[in-house]
Amino acid sequence: MTSLTCLGGGHGLYATLSAARTITDDITAIVTVADDGGSSGRIRRELGQIPPGDLRMALAALSNTDEHGQLWADTLQHRFGGTGALAGHAVGNLLIAGLVSILGSEIAALDELGRILDIRGRVVPMSPVPLDIEAEVVGLEDDARVVSTVRGQVAVATTPGQVRRIRLIPANPPASEEAIEAIHSADMVTLGPGSWFTSVLPHLTVPDLVEALRTTKAHRVVVLNLVSEPGETAGFSTERHIHMIQQHAPGLTVDQILVDEATVPSSRERSHLQRAAALLDAEVVFADVRELDEFGRVTGRHDCAKLGTALAEQLR
Repeated sequence: MTSLTCLGGGHGLYATLSAARTITDDITAIVTVADDGGSSGRIRRELGQIPPGDLRMALAALSNTDEHGQLWADTLQHRFGGTGALAGHAVGNLLIAGLVSILGSEIAALDELGRILDIRGRVVPMSPVPLDIEAEVVGLEDDARVVSTVRGQVAVATTPGQVRRIRLIPANPPASEEAIEAIHSADMVTLGPGSWFTSVLPHLTVPDLVEALRTTKAHRVVVLNLVSEPGETAGFSTERHIHMIQQHAPGLTVDQILVDEATVPSSRERSHLQRAAALLDAEVVFADVRELDEFGRVTGRHDCAKLGTALAEQLR
């Protein structure tokens, strides 16, 4: 059976995992652990655990599609309302936190919850310790050349400035052993789509993960976003997304960069993109992977079936 390992976080990773499910049941999600907002932020501050939100979303993406599996997936994603102590908490976040407290291990907790959901694959954190993102940002001062420091995933994701570079705190954090093993044992490894500076590039600032990506025999595919995001990548060209990979992980090579064919329509833009991809020794693959709503309008999200087909093509 084909084995896929998918790196990312949040809604971007959810889309990749949903696409991967159309190809195989042997999937490992390697998930960022730097969220500091909302329910996840409260849990990491109060319990000292890695933030569970992105891990919860990955579990939901891989849950069984039968009635029982969907009930549990919906339960994981459900958030409490009201104004009390539970307001805003996702049920899945509390379940993960409770299992970690009982079992003493994030991996054991995620595996146990995976069994309850009968998920197709496995979910592991990219690091066993909670991380913070610190970014160099321009455009926050009157002089646009002044570089400011912004710390925290929420602050970085919502900054009105333009992010130039990120680093993780603590620096050079350890990678989860399970994540390293999953990268080496996979037939294909994917990176992206997702929030570029808070869900994708953090993986490339963990030295052991980068080394695993360099040395794995798996087919490595970067899935680019369909649109730039306000704050993080506002005004970024498709080409610049690739330059950010090269900047954060010098010397890393990948096999393919998957781009929606309508995102880069002109031959000039495609030429620039291919030139940037050469820095990663990568081939650019154009495919129709965008989602359309019932009226044929572009949603800004990847179509999971189309993305799955495009990824399967790279395995042939």
